[in-house]
Amino acid sequence: MIKRNGNIYLALLLRFSIALVVFTICRLIFLGFNLSFYPNLSFSETLNLLYGGVIFDISALFYLLSLYILLQIVPFKFRNAKVYQKVTFWFYFIPISLSVIFNLSDTLYYQFTLKRTTFAIMDQLSNETNLGKLFFQFIIDYWYMVLTAVAIILSSFFLNKRITVQEVQIKKPIYYYLSSALLFCTITALMIIGIRGGYVHSTRPITLSNASKYTSKPNQRAIVLNTPFSLIKTLNETPLQEVNYFSSTEEQEKVFTAYHSNSNKKHEAFQEKNVVLIILESFGREHIGALNKHIPNYNGFTPFLDSLIDFSYTFKQSFANGRKSISGMPSTIASVPSLTTPFILSHYSGNNINSLANILETKGYYSAFFHGAPNGSMGFDAFSKQAGFMDYFGMKEYGNDDDFDGFWGIWDEEFFQYYANEMKNMKEPFFTSIFSLSSHHPFQLPKRYENTFPKGNLPIQETVGYTDNALKEFFKTSSKMPWFKNTIFVITADHAASFSDLNEYRSFTGFFAAPIIFYDPSNPNLVGFNDSTVVQHIDIMPTILDMLNYPKDYIAFGTDVFDTLSTHFALTYIDGTYYIFDGEYLLQYDGVNSVGMYNFIKDPLFKSNLIATDNPKKGEMLKLCQAFIQEHNRRMIHNEISVKIN
Repeated sequence: MIKRNGNIYLALLLRFSIALVVFTICRLIFLGFNLSFYPNLSFSETLNLLYGGVIFDISALFYLLSLYILLQIVPFKFRNAKVYQKVTFWFYFIPISLSVIFNLSDTLYYQFTLKRTTFAIMDQLSNETNLGKLFFQFIIDYWYMVLTAVAIILSSFFLNKRITVQEVQIKKPIYYYLSSALLFCTITALMIIGIRGGYVHSTRPITLSNASKYTSKPNQRAIVLNTPFSLIKTLNETPLQEVNYFSSTEEQEKVFTAYHSNSNKKHEAFQEKNVVLIILESFGREHIGALNKHIPNYNGFTPFLDSLIDFSYTFKQSFANGRKSISGMPSTIASVPSLTTPFILSHYSGNNINSLANILETKGYYSAFFHGAPNGSMGFDAFSKQAGFMDYFGMKEYGNDDDFDGFWGIWDEEFFQYYANEMKNMKEPFFTSIFSLSSHHPFQLPKRYENTFPKGNLPIQETVGYTDNALKEFFKTSSKMPWFKNTIFVITADHAASFSDLNEYRSFTGFFAAPIIFYDPSNPNLVGFNDSTVVQHIDIMPTILDMLNYPKDYIAFGTDVFDTLSTHFALTYIDGTYYIFDGEYLLQYDGVNSVGMYNFIKDPLFKSNLIATDNPKKGEMLKLCQAFIQEHNRRMIHNEISVKIN
C-alpha cells in the first residue's frame, strides 16, 4: 500500500496518472475494434495519434476532475481527514467510471457514425420511447464490451484504493499554509494549461478540430479524440459561422446557388403524377447485387430490387449526405443537407423550408409520411409536420401491436402492406414517403422467415433480404391498384451501410454509398444505368420537381440529376472535414486547406493521395466546395432556405 504522511499531492498525481492510463486503454480498444476503418496505418502514425490522444485526455480529465482536484488542493488541514478523503474519492471515481462507459460505448457506435459522439446525441435520444429495451438488448449483444468496461472500472477502483492519504501534524502552520497556497495556485494554473491544450497566451482552447494536427487522414481524428471531450466541447455547440471564400454573394452564386428559377417551365404542362419516396433503413449500395456487378461472384442480398433496377433509371455513383437516419429525411424530402450537425438537431431546425410536401400542396397534392416506429421516434413526426406533410402514419395509426417487432416498431412487410392499402384510399395526386425499419440492429426477423434469406457475413444482410422481400410484396400489392401506373417511385436508403464486408466499402466512398433509383411504370423511357454521373440525396427533390414540370421558384441545395447543363457532385461532412465527389475524384477540405484528393474510380481503396499533384480538377472542386459552404451557411443563419410558395 502506498502511504505518504500527508502527501496528498503524490496521491493526486498517482490518481491522475491512473485515469490517464485508463483513457489510453480505452483508446487502444477503440482502435483495435475499428481497425478496419484505418487500413495501412503505420507504427509511426499510430504513435503520433496516441501522443495526440494524451493531449486531449489530459484536457478531458482536467474538465472531469476539476472539482475533485480543487477539493484536494484547498490549503486547509481538513482535506487530509479520513472521512473527507472517503467522500471526495467519489468525485474522482464516478467521472472516471462514466468515461470508461462512454468511451467503450462509442467504440461500438463509431461504425454507425464514423465520428466521436457529440452532445447532439441527447436530442436524438429524447425522441425514443424504447430506450430501456434497446439498452438491455445492447448489453446482451455486446456482452464482451460490458465485461471489458466492468474489468477496467474495477481495476481502477482497486488500484486507487491502494493509494491513501493520512492526516498530518502541522508543526509550523505558517509554512504549511504558505506552501499549500502556492501549490494551489500552481496546480490551478496547470489545470488551465491542460484544459487549453497549451500555455502560449495566443493558443485558443483546443477543440475537436485540433485533433487533425496529429493525423495524416481526416477520419483518424476519432482515434485522437475521446468521447468525454467530444461531449463536453459540444455541450454548448456554437452556431454556424458565415464564411467569405468569395468577395460577394453574386460571385459565389456564379459557382453555386441553391436558388432554383423555373421560369422556363411556366409554359409547360404540369404533370399530375403521384410521387412515392421509399427510404430504406441502412440499405447501402454494398448490399445491392445490381450495383456491384464488377465484383466477381457477388450476388448481393436484394434479388427483388435487382430485378426492379432493370426497369428503372439508376445511378451507380450515388451518395447520401449524412451517416444518420435523421439526416436522410431532410436531405431527400427537402434538399437540405446535414453538414456539421444533422439538420433536425441543429440550431436551424426551426427554419422555414421548401419541401416536396409543401411545394406539391400548392398543386393540389395530398401528402403523408409513414414510419412504423412509435410516434415521435427519431423526431420524424415533428419534421414531417415542419415539411408540410398533411398526415403522419406511425405505429399508433397502424393500431395492431401484434405486429410489433419488440424493439423498433411494426415489421416491414406488414407496414408496407398497410402503406399500399392506405394509398388506395387517397385522392390523387398525392406525395407519400415511407421509412422502413426492420434492417436495423438487433437485426431480427419474424419467426416465419427464420432461415429463409441468405445470412451473409454481417447480421444486417439477412434483414436486408427480408426488407427486400417486403418491398417485393409491396409492389405486388400496389401494382394492382389504380394509382400505381400514374406514379413516380424513388427508392433510396437513409444512409450507407453501417457495417461493411467488402473492402471497397470500408472507404471514403463506402461511408456514403447509398442507392438512388427512379422508377415510373408508365414511362418506358425512364430506364437506364448511369455509372459515371455523381448524384446525392439532395438531388431527389429538384429532380422530381423538374420531372413534374413544376413552374415556380424554390430553394434546394441539390440539382436535377437529368439536367445535362448542371454540375453534378455530392458533398458530405464528417468530423471537421468536407468530402466533395465530382466526376471520378474526391476532395477532402477542412474549411481552410485541401487535405486529400483521390481518384475513387481508379483507386477505390484510397491508397494514393493526389493532393500534392498539379491537377486542375483540384482547384475546380475546391471552388465548388467553398461556394456550397458559403451558400449553405449564409442561408441557414439568415433563415433563407425557402421561398414563399402559393
